Amino acid sequence: MASIDDDLRLAADFAPATYDDWRKLVDGVLKGAPFEKLVGKTYDGLKIEPIYPRARGAPPIVGRPPAAPWQIMQRIDQPDAALANAQALHDLENGANGLTLVFAGANGAHGFGLDPSADTVEKVLDGVFINAGIAIELQIGPQSRTAAIHIAEYVKRGGVDPAACDIRFGLDPIGACAVSGSSPHAWPEIVPAFTGAIKDLAAMGFKGPLAAADGRVIHDAGGSEVQELAFALAAGVTYLRAIESAGIALEDAQGMIYARLAADADQFLTMAKFRALRLLWARVEQASGLAPRPLFIAADTAWRMLTQRDAYVNMLRATVATFSAGLGGADSINVLPHTLALGLPDAFARRAARNTQLVLLEESNLARVSDPAAGSGGIETLTQQLCEAAWSLFQEIEEAGGVFAALEQNLIQRKVAATRKAREANIARRQEVLTGATEFPNLHEAQVAVLDAKPVELAPYGGSRIEFDPLPPMRLAAPFERLRDRSDQFLKKSGARPKVFLANLGTAADFTPRATFAKSFFETGGIETVDSEGFSDPTDLAAAFKVSGAELACLCSSDKVYAARAPAAARALQGAGAGYIYLAGRPGDLEAALRDAGVGDFVFAGGDALAALQGAWQQMERA
Repeated sequence: MASIDDDLRLAADFAPATYDDWRKLVDGVLKGAPFEKLVGKTYDGLKIEPIYPRARGAPPIVGRPPAAPWQIMQRIDQPDAALANAQALHDLENGANGLTLVFAGANGAHGFGLDPSADTVEKVLDGVFINAGIAIELQIGPQSRTAAIHIAEYVKRGGVDPAACDIRFGLDPIGACAVSGSSPHAWPEIVPAFTGAIKDLAAMGFKGPLAAADGRVIHDAGGSEVQELAFALAAGVTYLRAIESAGIALEDAQGMIYARLAADADQFLTMAKFRALRLLWARVEQASGLAPRPLFIAADTAWRMLTQRDAYVNMLRATVATFSAGLGGADSINVLPHTLALGLPDAFARRAARNTQLVLLEESNLARVSDPAAGSGGIETLTQQLCEAAWSLFQEIEEAGGVFAALEQNLIQRKVAATRKAREANIARRQEVLTGATEFPNLHEAQVAVLDAKPVELAPYGGSRIEFDPLPPMRLAAPFERLRDRSDQFLKKSGARPKVFLANLGTAADFTPRATFAKSFFETGGIETVDSEGFSDPTDLAAAFKVSGAELACLCSSDKVYAARAPAAARALQGAGAGYIYLAGRPGDLEAALRDAGVGDFVFAGGDALAALQGAWQQMERA
């Protein structure tokens, strides 16, 4: 077996490769096309180059201690307190070392959550040794804000030293107002209640952190990484000022704040985002005259990337998100179960969420290296780009009077809405892919099990004296899923799904690429495809369409075959009763002739698939 020294000597035999050498090879492949074709862009307009040199001189990022694993948090949102307690104990016995108590009405509740009563708190935590190194995080909303004091009182009643507990109380009035788009009080009126709760918890001996700067608000609403970072930074600074104004020393207030970020399936952006927040917060601390301390950053895997269809793919997305957040330095990670978009997850979904982290930590050893992205040209560059852009937006928010004032002016919402619109357009064109929902659908997938649970009903909270545009959570796959739901209803009512006949022309070599594309295209909208052999005779094609039972038809073949046979084939399909005829591919110079022959629309990569599928449903309804 060759030694390392042998390998190094072997490498030395090769001439060093330079960027210019690489660029010459690339230009040869591009054959005159602009190099910019290889440069990607984020929704914030940040450039992602195809290759980077090694980064040198990047500032060190101090986060989790070296070789320290992140906290494996498990979501507890079962409305039945006894069942929630059983889940919590089972999770802790099987690898989790933290519980995320999600109360009804919280930003991350997504329709379920615990009742915020003292009785529920006592039942849920029965048998949980909260001073034995178990982390507890609260996700609460305006209607469930009393849960924080109930938790504190539960600890005191049990004779447990609050300082021995690792409890993040999650107080976040700004996040709650941002999501709902309303507040019964102006920010100066909210501050005394917020800081009063902080002081009470601190006086009881809880070490915190107590207040959460929650960037998930922006991510869930479709915003960008820069917008999420700037919002979390602005909220954290606002909380820091409020706590200091209540007479708490700034050095003490510093440790009372933590952040939450969403982790999604974009590996490099997620890693860079978590790293960037540490640098940004250190800059805030330095500007405040504080010695920087590592900010506690909690991660939730992203809500918006979850799909209802082919839900098992959500496991893969969650794995990438967990991997990215962990390597980006998250201190705790909460994996949303893969069935959450369908309902309350069952034991299997919860186990899969928990084991995602266990495998990455205990088998892949991801926590062994502190900041493994350090020195990577791509990640370091992206981290710095995010820092610069987020700091600029943070300054804009500050100039508007702070985060609450910026929300009142809809400054933040306008930026998020623009990003969301661009994101939705890319989803509609399938340029941003969600496997199983917008690409590679399975119309015959088995139904996924969720629990039958009755959500907690909460009384309305206050009024809405101050109103602004809300930032409600969204899921990227939802528009396509609505078409699939429509297909399910059609199936239930008629016994069959609506169909499109793939009118394949020529040989298999001619039609297979576009027939494969068309199958995926139409079935993402719940329209089942009926495949066929290749046809050369329009009469045979028409006969095959008639027996298919399809309402629609789509011509599939190569450009060469289209030029020779597509017009005649379209006329034959029209004569056979096709309600609407599509052609897979761009029409080019044939468009006028094809439309004259009866082709109504063209489907191709990069086109607005969602609009075309919605149009197909309209055509079928007219028939």
